[in-house]
Amino acid sequence: MPKLKILISFGLIFTFLFPFTRSCFAEETSYVWSSSISTPVSVNSTSSSNIEADSQKDNSNSFHLESPSAILIEQTTGQVLYEQNCHEPLHPASVTKVMSLLLIMEALDAGTISFNDSIPCSENAASMGGSQIWLDPRETLSVEEMLKAICVASANDCVVAMAEYIGGSEEGFVQMMNDKAKQLGMKDTTFKNCHGLDEDGHLTSSYDIALMSKELLNKHPQITKYTTIWSDTLRDGKSELTNTNKLIRSYKGITGLKTGSTGLALYNLSASATRDDLSLIAVIMKAPSTKVRFAEAQKLLDYGFHTFSFKQFGKKEELVKSLSVTKGVSTHVDAILSEQAGTLIEKGKEKNIEQNLILEDSISAPISAGQKLGEISFVLDGKTLSTVDIVAKNEVEKLNLFTMTKKVIYSWIDLLRS
Repeated sequence: MPKLKILISFGLIFTFLFPFTRSCFAEETSYVWSSSISTPVSVNSTSSSNIEADSQKDNSNSFHLESPSAILIEQTTGQVLYEQNCHEPLHPASVTKVMSLLLIMEALDAGTISFNDSIPCSENAASMGGSQIWLDPRETLSVEEMLKAICVASANDCVVAMAEYIGGSEEGFVQMMNDKAKQLGMKDTTFKNCHGLDEDGHLTSSYDIALMSKELLNKHPQITKYTTIWSDTLRDGKSELTNTNKLIRSYKGITGLKTGSTGLALYNLSASATRDDLSLIAVIMKAPSTKVRFAEAQKLLDYGFHTFSFKQFGKKEELVKSLSVTKGVSTHVDAILSEQAGTLIEKGKEKNIEQNLILEDSISAPISAGQKLGEISFVLDGKTLSTVDIVAKNEVEKLNLFTMTKKVIYSWIDLLRS
């Protein structure tokens, strides 16, 4: 029996030394890869960080909108499906609160605030006017109650109280808003306040509203818990709230997002909806009436859902291929999708999409977890629609004297236990 273990040990050493004698050839190859996934899921492609003008870009107002500025985008990728004067700086009114909500949600994610924190009301917050729930400087509300009041009733007093709590002052919070706008590429935007009441120089565009709406919905989907409330109460039922977004109770798949109206802004709306895993955002600015803003937002959303679909091909971390590894402690590594894979497509063209996978046949260690190994792209009529990275599922150390010895010792331990 001891001789048998010695022979097995020598066999193990030979097995681990053998990879050093292998030559390493990494050749880039094109494959056509088809996933067996049948359940549609939303995707994040590599183009999702920026809104790209495409498809139905149209400055001629082919939809005959009464509103001077509008845009329709696919929420996940940001692809523009229709636009009309989308870079014209206009007064946003309470649609401003999309950015305020984004910063509140980021603070919650960062742990700097929690849903149960008690938020005080300053004299400044209580004096805002406009849409409000008439906060009293002597009372406090939780962050969750504040979110509900902001999303449903567009409460100016609540958003200012939250701004002061997070930013130290409203001015400090507004600086955070402008910093975030710059980070998101909102080049048409200057924020002067966190609530949207008319103020000189407080301007943004339908394009930029789409950008910040996309960021809020994609990064913080839990916000729809509040933006889809039609009616609710605060203060133990004493304060009734009714959503200012009338599409909440009438439009199939609506997920939000924010209304706004002032004397200068007229009637604005960022409306979001999801049907059959296709998510859209329609922005209307300076509509002549509240009826027109809802009708024209619905018109854009209807167009998007009627014309486009979202074709899904694979889930995040789904196995694409197992690659051979040279000079590593393991002989294979799993190549997986870095993100869920899919693309926006006009209805009826789904079957014409080509899936091209660029991936090495083999790779030399060391390999780090998450290391890019290749990519998959989705092509229609020679045009690349989206691209997703293929990455290593796990780390593979390079085989050397130390790692070889460690493996032999672990193998000896396993052998003795058996």
